[in-house]
Amino acid sequence: MTAKPALSLSRPLARPLSRRSLIAAGAVTLAAPFVLRRRAVAAEPLRLSWNAGAVCFSAVPLAFQLDLFKKHGLEVELVNFTGSTDQLLEAIATGKADAGVGMALRWLKPLEQGFDVKISAGLHGGCMRLFGAKAAGVKTVLDLPGKVIGVSDMASPSKNFFSVVLTKFGLDPNKDVEWRQFPADLLGLAVEKGEIHAIADGDPLVWSQTKNPQMVEITNNVCGEFATRTCCLVGVRGSLLRDNRPAAKALTTALIEAQHAAYADLRAAAAAYAPFAPKFPVEELEAMLRSHAHNVTPIGDELRQQLALYTDELKSVSVIKRSTDSQRFAGRITVDLA
Repeated sequence: MTAKPALSLSRPLARPLSRRSLIAAGAVTLAAPFVLRRRAVAAEPLRLSWNAGAVCFSAVPLAFQLDLFKKHGLEVELVNFTGSTDQLLEAIATGKADAGVGMALRWLKPLEQGFDVKISAGLHGGCMRLFGAKAAGVKTVLDLPGKVIGVSDMASPSKNFFSVVLTKFGLDPNKDVEWRQFPADLLGLAVEKGEIHAIADGDPLVWSQTKNPQMVEITNNVCGEFATRTCCLVGVRGSLLRDNRPAAKALTTALIEAQHAAYADLRAAAAAYAPFAPKFPVEELEAMLRSHAHNVTPIGDELRQQLALYTDELKSVSVIKRSTDSQRFAGRITVDLA
């Protein structure tokens, strides 16, 4: 096997605008309630589903604090799904929610099965990390053959993503490594006991490993070719698009504006999210957000192209059927609301 260079961990950090610039751009307040009075776009409140345990969705509470849904004529109610993001997708498809935010590498497989949900935008890049145990000699991707990688879910976006990374280094993620599931908060202990030699998971749960001198961050999903690839998406219920396309557009626009506001002021985004992560100080949440790519919000053709790339990559690790036409699939599951 010919060795390939490790993906670089270096990339330009986000450069937040000043608070004065953010206010000038239209941020009106940081103290608005989480359920807002509607104007005229939707006759009923829209239910927006999310997983409050994912720091990368900090733009969602920030949107409420900045009154961005109200600005676009919407009343929005948050629906928190503590389970996996494919369950969140099912909630949208079955009408328990009108829209939601979730991870591309979790949603593409169920969307292949025909869920009545359309992807209207990407929200950001980053939040998944792969760490190796120094004691096990795992410092690069090429140290992983014969090793055990711990994950919190055998169908997690992190497992899917880093399986793709392994293939790009000429490794077989189904044969060259073993994947073993543990509760997320026990992954570090599993490393200490020698039961696993690497960890693949997302922020904020995996963040503690960045401060562990016994672990090394091998790579993440803002490295190399993934630096400008969206990680998380906005999904809209198909019947909402058919019945009230302006509401779907307003919701998507508000979420993109919230993401831009988060990029402009990561401290404000961290503070907005802080009530959902009481174990982490705002400064630490801000550091997590700063390591992501919160200026990645593709729509239209750019979104379709990124999802087609993901589809090809998921075919390479046997998650998506090899017979799936990636370009046609990406076109089928997206909607352009510009």
